[in-house]
Amino acid sequence: MQFDSNVARGRGKIILLGEHAVVYGAPALAVAIERGASATARPSLGGISRLRIPSYGLDTVEEGPCDHGRAFGALVRATKLAASMEVEADVELPGGGGLGSSAALGVAVARALDPHAGPDVIAARVMAWERVFHGNASGVDAAISARGGCILFRRGAAIEPVHLRAALTVCVGYSGAAASTKAMIESVIRLRERHAGLVDAAFDAIPALVHRAHDAIRTMDLATLGRLMNENHEWLARLRLSTPQIERLRALAHAQDAFGAKLTGSGGGGCVVALVEGPLHASRVLDAWQLAGFDAFSAHILPPPPVTEIHEVAS
Repeated sequence: MQFDSNVARGRGKIILLGEHAVVYGAPALAVAIERGASATARPSLGGISRLRIPSYGLDTVEEGPCDHGRAFGALVRATKLAASMEVEADVELPGGGGLGSSAALGVAVARALDPHAGPDVIAARVMAWERVFHGNASGVDAAISARGGCILFRRGAAIEPVHLRAALTVCVGYSGAAASTKAMIESVIRLRERHAGLVDAAFDAIPALVHRAHDAIRTMDLATLGRLMNENHEWLARLRLSTPQIERLRALAHAQDAFGAKLTGSGGGGCVVALVEGPLHASRVLDAWQLAGFDAFSAHILPPPPVTEIHEVAS
């Protein structure tokens, strides 16, 4: 089905530093990428709002029996629609890849339902969608997907935009295994019950790394930023969030002189992000990953578009 209305978008995300600790109130440094999700909407004649995602083979209604139906229903309620709508959406990111695919989809759908809502309103509404999939989600995915650019995020605090003096180039490699954010958050909770000292040490160390990375990214000190990403990954690995595939991706990136490489998102699968100097450097990392059988792409992190563009379609 093709709709005539404008296409609304939600961006994917990469957490450069701060996964898991952000759930407990620590800061996280996150960036938006162009790959994400798109959605279009038109009034429905059926009296009930409907969501279709052809690439998922999904056709559901608000409050339908599947997670997407329940999430769509939560989003419809949060939007307070005056009339029922039909929404068709598409996703460009692997599910369970740690790239914010569910938030990107939620933002695209929320924007299709209400194209004039600003990014903060969209992000708040999408949290109702995110809770269906992730339980105790931090909110960082919805925030960066709706806003774009680079942000320092702390749960319950005002979002701090981070000014980029130049574009950042990163490579993203998919481990081939999907991961559930909800399941991985619960795994850390269980680990904390048995090894509180280890988890508390990680959650003490990670915020300091994030703050130092915040300084490094503002001055475009890529060597320092990469080293801090590596240190962050080592803490996440101690929390049993890495996998052999993730470590293989990291080793291949380091063999191509990436500044840093770490899991991004919940871990337990998903993706690795590698910080590189530019497009030529990125091509070497991508070639190494793809030769080893991993799907991969590069992304350029740019400042967000003007606010007027964010309110209408972009992000």
